[in-house]
Amino acid sequence: MAKVNKAFRPVAITANDLRSGRVLYRTFEGGWAPDVARAEIARDPARADALLAAAKADHDRGVVVEPFAISVDPVTGMPVALREQIRATGPTVGIESEH
Repeated sequence: MAKVNKAFRPVAITANDLRSGRVLYRTFEGGWAPDVARAEIARDPARADALLAAAKADHDRGVVVEPFAISVDPVTGMPVALREQIRATGPTVGIESEH
């Protein structure tokens, strides 16, 4: 049976900061930002591959941990998957201090 090619969906590149663990997104400027709204959206496979390669180079330099591509809505830029929506918007429960 022939393999059916899936249509490309726009993606952004995400990773975690090596020092703080904070969720980060690869930006148009080639850096990293904690705000998903600043993420560069790859609208074709070639650009997605280039962004991921640059992110993996940052991983190798010890800037970020385990970069990967996430599907994003092409209009809003928000992640499609619930897990990534949670990573983009913060914890779903309050963080209590131990006082």
